[in-house]
Amino acid sequence: MADIRILVTDPLAEEGIRLMQAANGVKVDVKPKLPQEELLKVIGDYDGLVVRSGTQVTKEVLEKALRLKVVGRAGAGLDNVDVAAASKRGIVVMNAAGGNTISTAEHTMAMLMALSRNIPQACASMKGGKWDRNSFMGTELYGKSLGIVGMGKVGTEVARRALAFGMRLVVYDPYLTPERTRELDAEPVSALEDLYKKCDYITVHTPLSDETRGLIGTKQIAMMKKGVRLINCARGGIIDEKALVEAVKSGHVAGAAVDVFEQEPPVYRELIDLPKVIVTPHLGASTEEAQFNVAKEIAISVRDFLLGQGVRNAVNIPSVDPQVYKLIEPYLKLIEKIGVMQGQLVEGHVKQAQIRYVGELVRLPLAPLTNAFVKGLLTPALQESVNYVNAALIAKERGIQVTEIKATEAEDFANLISTVVETDKMKYEIHGTLFTRSDPRIVRMNEFYVDAVPSGAMLIVRNQDKPGMIGQMGTILGSRGINIGWMTLGRKQAGSDALMVFNLDQEVPPELMEEIRRVPSVLTAKQIKL
Repeated sequence: MADIRILVTDPLAEEGIRLMQAANGVKVDVKPKLPQEELLKVIGDYDGLVVRSGTQVTKEVLEKALRLKVVGRAGAGLDNVDVAAASKRGIVVMNAAGGNTISTAEHTMAMLMALSRNIPQACASMKGGKWDRNSFMGTELYGKSLGIVGMGKVGTEVARRALAFGMRLVVYDPYLTPERTRELDAEPVSALEDLYKKCDYITVHTPLSDETRGLIGTKQIAMMKKGVRLINCARGGIIDEKALVEAVKSGHVAGAAVDVFEQEPPVYRELIDLPKVIVTPHLGASTEEAQFNVAKEIAISVRDFLLGQGVRNAVNIPSVDPQVYKLIEPYLKLIEKIGVMQGQLVEGHVKQAQIRYVGELVRLPLAPLTNAFVKGLLTPALQESVNYVNAALIAKERGIQVTEIKATEAEDFANLISTVVETDKMKYEIHGTLFTRSDPRIVRMNEFYVDAVPSGAMLIVRNQDKPGMIGQMGTILGSRGINIGWMTLGRKQAGSDALMVFNLDQEVPPELMEEIRRVPSVLTAKQIKL
């Protein structure tokens, strides 16, 4: 048997390299900081690729990777890996999401304390030969309120440490039930505005996505207490850097601690140069322990997969036998898309999800399908930190009840997947089926029967059923050069509410979404991305 070849193109702890090299038949080439043009030349010779954040695993790279079977990211973020392109080529993408949790949480607390006591500024003053006690008056953490946006692994560890300092916790996370939040000795809020208004400190721990980019900007900062302090050790871009600069200059924000930036290394220096802003060069995971943990985790995952010993931490395929995967693959893709749709359409804290399988598909293994739905449901909020392996556990940890029901007798379709997601504010139903093995369709959304293609950018408009609505939507979209690729209309009866679902060739910009929502007959309008 030919050697299995693995290429490592970013610095990786020696333990990870040793674990891969120790396996019989595995050859590891370590080429850190390999230029992109060189990667394109050599990638065709490898079965596995292990990276951190430095290597860009683009569509072009993947097209040259003729024998590549797996890409492993030593860390959580997958911003530098084109997961969609890898999936199309049948390449498994894995990450190591949990190895740097403690290090990032501890760095957040270090930044929080340094911010409160002006430690970097006082240190620089003393090194400059001064003894100035009056300029660096601090504030205690004890009794202060800490707002945590996102209670994943890192957010939860930050909460535990903040409680030890006697801080009061206020938490926003739409996928954490209020009951579970209270178990963590924190106050849950259902709207970010409530968190912004009542907290002395605010720290963000969400992935970077279309929904979280610019999550804290000028409008949001204006809602906050005067003298609030902000911390970002999650992802650059969640806090608008220019808005933060203006708020610090005005004194509305007393200080900020920032480890991550919209562009790295940063080009925008005004934030970095402010005396009341503490900055570090993306050090959240920069501890010996974290680097050891993520290197070990990804090395074992990649090695075992290439040796045929199972799939761990995959973000784009479930851990099932290859033959079984071929049988269930079309349904996996359908149900995960339904989950992603639900995750973008529901509002409030998710309490429970029910999946009902109808028809012949109940003879298939259903556990991977249910996991795929849960992964899809959680992905809009959690992004790369959720995968097929951990989705069910994350849902359980967050107090989300998942129920699976089987019905062998076919109803309107030979095979049907019906899902209901319930939050503290609403219920939402989405039903889907396959017209052929390669033609997934959404056939019902709440009370409306539709014929929608779950793909790309989708605009979903609930409206009063009045003449001219379809033409009005077409005119608004056409005015911005947005083409409608597919459209379906559902209604219960003439004159009642109706539902329009558009598949668009381009995404709708935020200002145009606001224009659509202002149309008198439009009740709700949402854009989802698949």
